[in-house]
Amino acid sequence: MKAIVSVFAQDSKGIIAYVTRLLAEKEINILDISQTILQEYFAMIMLVDLSDCGMSFVELSSFLEARGRERGLDVHIQRQDIFDAMHRV
Repeated sequence: MKAIVSVFAQDSKGIIAYVTRLLAEKEINILDISQTILQEYFAMIMLVDLSDCGMSFVELSSFLEARGRERGLDVHIQRQDIFDAMHRV
């Protein structure tokens, strides 16, 4: 299954390294990544493959949100099919 991970925060060093390490720990492959800095704000969106992740989607979502909060990051994950359906015109 594919999913969309979004990360928003005040810009600081190491955000990309921190989030990608969390994903690697859970055997999640990053398929595509886009990030930008808007003044002092950091925004990143990733398309990821969850095929090898051993956690349920709900557990993974809770894990990413909790670990993100520890670092002052707003991290969310959404299934790609739901994301696509919500953004279809």
